[in-house]
Amino acid sequence: MPKHCNTTPSASPALLGRRLLLALASVCTLMTAGPANAADPFPVRPITLILPFPAGGVSDGQLRALAAAASKDLGQPIIIVNRPGNGGTLAPAAMARSSAPDGYTIALAVRTLLRLPHLSKVNYDPLHDFTYIIGLSGFSFGIIVRDDAPWKTLKDMLDDARARPGAIAYGATGRGSSGHVAMERLARAAGVRLNFVPYKGTAEVTNDLLGGHIGVYSDAGWGGVLESGRVRVLATMGETRPKRWPQVPTLKELGYDIVVTSPIGLIGPRGMDPAIVARLHDALRKAMNDPAYVRAMDQNDQIPEYLGSEAYAQSAAREFAREKVLMQELGITLE
Repeated sequence: MPKHCNTTPSASPALLGRRLLLALASVCTLMTAGPANAADPFPVRPITLILPFPAGGVSDGQLRALAAAASKDLGQPIIIVNRPGNGGTLAPAAMARSSAPDGYTIALAVRTLLRLPHLSKVNYDPLHDFTYIIGLSGFSFGIIVRDDAPWKTLKDMLDDARARPGAIAYGATGRGSSGHVAMERLARAAGVRLNFVPYKGTAEVTNDLLGGHIGVYSDAGWGGVLESGRVRVLATMGETRPKRWPQVPTLKELGYDIVVTSPIGLIGPRGMDPAIVARLHDALRKAMNDPAYVRAMDQNDQIPEYLGSEAYAQSAAREFAREKVLMQELGITLE
């Protein structure tokens, strides 16, 4: 062996021990740290939450309060983006096609996401193109008439409809919407025929009701106009009476086995990492107890309908099958 290899003085056993410990510590640090991106906990940047309706709608304030509360737990802001279209299905479908399943783009899912495939050709599969994160709440649907309407009760209205088939016009936000489906179910159960008039949004149908162009309005988000004293609610459609309006009976109380809440929840693209789904779910579940969120729920007469990720996916599968049968029974089409 060449002599220059032996020029370094021999280290003492104690020094070698210290060097070995330092080397092992360095290796352990590198192993636990790993690549910078792999070690970063989710989330490391803002999350986009897509609402498939215009700003200012019934669910808008609720979701903004939820996002603000969940952001505190996640340590990153949740940015609300309103992208309306096609009954609330356009934006989630676009998300499913173009967004990475990394948890940084999620969307609000509405009932029409499960209903529309039974009414027309769509470019998404509601059971396979999404990851179901958390079920949130349902709406308080009601049957609303002007304060000066001739009907004081739901029975009055249905008796009139029975005497004058097709003469009473009612409005709801879109053909195939929950308000439309609910009224067709009621008409079928009561043996009457009503005249449905579809509208693009809540403001339009409310204005036409107040203007006398239609006699009845079937939808959610009626609390504000009811407070104005310009309308009355003949019945609501939940399992129980709304907290703010305990004087208004439910359809079930009036003898019709119809409950409509049109639940909403949050979804992402299919293939999301279960750990990321769990992180989002837990932060959102905690946010559902935030006082600002609870106030927003109460102000809009929303009904808490929490579902965990697995239960939410199972519920979607059941409701998808149920919607198919219901659309066939009612004969509802988009024509």
